[in-house]
Amino acid sequence: MKQFLIAGNWKMNTDINSTSDLLESIWNLKKNYSNSVQVLVCPPFTNLSQANKTLQDKPIHLGAQNCYWEPKGAFTGEISLDMIKSCGCNYVIIGHSERRSLFGETNQMINNKLHAILSSGLIPIVCIGETLEERREGRTFVVLEEQIVNSLEGIDEKIQDIVVAYEPVWAIGTGVAATEEQVDEAHNKLREMLNNKFGSTANKTLILYGGSVTSENADSIFKLTNVNGALIGGASLKAETFVTIINTAEKYV
Repeated sequence: MKQFLIAGNWKMNTDINSTSDLLESIWNLKKNYSNSVQVLVCPPFTNLSQANKTLQDKPIHLGAQNCYWEPKGAFTGEISLDMIKSCGCNYVIIGHSERRSLFGETNQMINNKLHAILSSGLIPIVCIGETLEERREGRTFVVLEEQIVNSLEGIDEKIQDIVVAYEPVWAIGTGVAATEEQVDEAHNKLREMLNNKFGSTANKTLILYGGSVTSENADSIFKLTNVNGALIGGASLKAETFVTIINTAEKYV
């Protein structure tokens, strides 16, 4: 049976009150959840505790949008994994293209975070993806392999404990999703890369697609063999749209 993870990355949106309102709306629209389709929301750090309270006894997972790899210390503005765990999270997003491009995060930094997350018992969602320039130059798979090799260095059999999210940078927040053929090609290649590096254990690794996923294009994406769900930005801020995407995933389990 195919497994799915539908994850909402709220980015720098919502406050404490609107977090509760949005989660209640999602819950009221969708009260029956499939064990094969995990649902995850990732609000801003300031809203995690409130989200945890709202989600008590509900089958919706909570995640953070980033973390720092050191357990504590003089790192002004950073958030440790113990802080994240104390808010009830069980997932952490790392390596998002916005973190790479806007804040200078490198594959080495992402690898540091990955090892720390795995040691903490949380589940990392590692984002990878090429820019428009890299795709136009025909370097898509070279870039993806470099990110896979360097960001995931040293995790070995723990590959089954992580989630990979393929997000073509040119499709994030632009309203332009990759074509069905582009998504299929990329996800098939990623599965091959993971298997080549980590062996058959990597077949258990979920590969999500992210990049302007909507209720209109979700069906064409989720039917693809090596797509195990989505990392959703703007569409996750609208309860009806987010629930429609969850329902679409349930068609393929």
